[in-house]
Amino acid sequence: MSIKRRDFTAAAGLAGLNLPLVALAQGGPVEGRHYQKLQQPLPTMPGKIEVVEFFWYGCPHCYVFEPALSVWTAQLPPDVAFRKCHVLFRPNMRVHQRTFFALEALGKEAELRGKIFDAIHRQNQRLDELDAMTAFVARHGVDAAKFKDTFGSFGVDNKCRQADKLAEAFRIEGVPSVGIAGRYLTSPAMAGAGQRIDEEQSVLRALGVMDYLVKRVRQGV
Repeated sequence: MSIKRRDFTAAAGLAGLNLPLVALAQGGPVEGRHYQKLQQPLPTMPGKIEVVEFFWYGCPHCYVFEPALSVWTAQLPPDVAFRKCHVLFRPNMRVHQRTFFALEALGKEAELRGKIFDAIHRQNQRLDELDAMTAFVARHGVDAAKFKDTFGSFGVDNKCRQADKLAEAFRIEGVPSVGIAGRYLTSPAMAGAGQRIDEEQSVLRALGVMDYLVKRVRQGV
């Protein structure tokens, strides 16, 4: 499998992230095209503008989105809180979802995320069986017994249920998608809608739309 994925170094990434709104429709992002507004706002973290990325380790588009998103999140102002939410659309995604929350509980998810993405999308490892995933994380320094215990824990059960409810509330139909302040939803697919551009350009546009929506929330819109 060959997936086009740009390496967004700090310099190149920051330069690129200043550009994405330029090529959008005149007047900025358009509701119903580049983003959607939820009919009923959802509760969010008090005192923060909450940004949630809905993703799946096995999604090639999430893999392409990750480097630029990492640059974007690294420069967020103090009033913005970012988190990831692993979705479950099909039974074969369950091991990936539970792995995400297990590694998060163990304080290892951010460290291993890139390795998991690369294993799946560059090395063609499915990692959708518990034994395969356990062996993989153990090779990267995670205690296998602790991982399995956490993977099967009530805490991870609860996190998965919360993630499923949040994805349903946002009406997530594909990933990557990004929820802003419980009010708005956008994605690279939406941001690039109707344009003859490549996926990386859609990614940059999505980040521009996200900036735009964060500003709208600050303005109380």
